Amino acid sequence: MGLLGSIKASASGLSAERLRMDTIANNVANMHTTRTPEGGPYRRQMVTFAPRTDGFAFLNLFRRSGRQEVATEGVRVNSIVEDTSPPIRSYQPDHPDADAEGYVLMPNINVVTEMTDMISANRAYEANVTVLNAAKNMAMKALEIARR
Repeated sequence: MGLLGSIKASASGLSAERLRMDTIANNVANMHTTRTPEGGPYRRQMVTFAPRTDGFAFLNLFRRSGRQEVATEGVRVNSIVEDTSPPIRSYQPDHPDADAEGYVLMPNINVVTEMTDMISANRAYEANVTVLNAAKNMAMKALEIARR
């Protein structure tokens, strides 16, 4: 992977991790939402990633050279899926959405899990920024050498 390939891969990682952080923030913001348009409580959402392998010129070079590696140019968001775990039953008899027994179905969101995912997304974002800055510095050094 060349310099531009690493920049493109880092840029795709930045975009994907930003969407992941936005989804986590949305989960935390809706952790008390007991009624949605679809009916029932809000369901936790998760972002899934997949390698991006489309459209880079060096892919054909790998194929022609007989190498078996898969050349990728970063990551893409595969989908945003809902967590299938059951909602949490909470005893709140005064809540407007309580059933006859006084239980309310709350979203299946655990704040500790969301914060752990947020830290992970933040670290991945920082790593991509570091790679981007390193690639930029290498390009600047290459231009500096070319001027001499």
